[in-house]
Amino acid sequence: MVEYHVEGGFPIKGTIQASGNKNAALPCIAAALLTAEPVTLKNIPEIEDTKVMFDILRSLGVSVENPSKNTYTINASQITTTDIPASYSKKIRGSILFAGPLVARCGKVVMAPPGGDVIGRRRVDTHFLALQELGVVINTKGQFSFAANKLKGADIFLDEASVTATENAIMAAVVAEGTTIITNAASEPHVQDLCRMLNSMGAKISGVGSNILTIEGVTELHGCEFAIGPDYMEIGSFIGLAAATKGSITITGVEPRDLRPIKLAFKKLGIHWETEGDTLTMSVGQAMQVDTDLGGMTPKIDDAPWPGFPADLTSVMTVVATQVSGTVLIFEKMFESRMFFVDKLIGMGARITLCDPHRAVVSGPCMLHGDELVSPDVRAGMALLIAALCAHGESVIRNVYQIERGYEHLVERLQSLGAHITREEA
Repeated sequence: MVEYHVEGGFPIKGTIQASGNKNAALPCIAAALLTAEPVTLKNIPEIEDTKVMFDILRSLGVSVENPSKNTYTINASQITTTDIPASYSKKIRGSILFAGPLVARCGKVVMAPPGGDVIGRRRVDTHFLALQELGVVINTKGQFSFAANKLKGADIFLDEASVTATENAIMAAVVAEGTTIITNAASEPHVQDLCRMLNSMGAKISGVGSNILTIEGVTELHGCEFAIGPDYMEIGSFIGLAAATKGSITITGVEPRDLRPIKLAFKKLGIHWETEGDTLTMSVGQAMQVDTDLGGMTPKIDDAPWPGFPADLTSVMTVVATQVSGTVLIFEKMFESRMFFVDKLIGMGARITLCDPHRAVVSGPCMLHGDELVSPDVRAGMALLIAALCAHGESVIRNVYQIERGYEHLVERLQSLGAHITREEA
């Protein structure tokens, strides 16, 4: 087992390059199954989740090559099986993304229920409802099995704006017969990336970036070369780290438009940055003061489907709020177990009142002290790491596999910013 050893209390400073968007990489990797021609994906983050996705492709008989750093060429000209090993399915939630393209290309797929973060109930019902509308027959007894003789376009209304369900429906619909309209579709930047990739392969998707997608089915797709966009979740995490440690940071390769909802939330905590082109700079000397609502009321940072504040960053914002003067309400609406990690922050000295599974009132600033910690999921794990880096004293963080599922070469990059952290065998 590997663990992080952290000595906190040192401001970070320096420049890093933004990694590719993990949540775009996963569906784009799966979408390569929709064609028999080679697909080259660039800016793929070197993280545990993408490694598992490539392992799944290889288990299906698909060729995966890595000609250069962060670049992968996938050749699915031959698919020897459509049964996904349970050992892979249970590792990541992204394994469910193979359902749409495999049933579209091969007419069937069998997999175990997907794994991933334990942050509460994570429904897959929306995936099933969308695929059934397109003509897929689904059996959920024991394993999940999907089968279809022919996919037909449909007018689909999703019961929730699920990102992965939207992506599965898109990947099946692009080669379905006729027209598909997906209403209440997720529209996050990673969903847009998938749509742009598929259009470059010959798909006909319109309404990209909105919650209504119109897809004209085509008979086949061709290969492509496509670059994944920057990971705004990672960028938000590093901004939070710089703020919490009272440091500074420059991040290159960003997409400022993707950061607008995040910027509004950080502004409520007295944290600002500037962008010029694709370069973001956050300087030292931030106000670090809660900007109250009209009448001096306590402000709220709450998540919502895009273009709202992303749920994956509520954990990071909770830690940053412990280092800011004032009181703020963090309202995480989507997952009923995501906020339970605050018990660890309280143990480190944070002043947090957990009102219920979704709401936490944070009052700061407060001095955190080092502790022994266990990463419960990828985002809470990063939040705990930020807490350890701004705390006084030493911390040990275990189960770091969870963190490394979503952050590329994290320890090396943190060390380049002056963080006192090592990765050691337990």
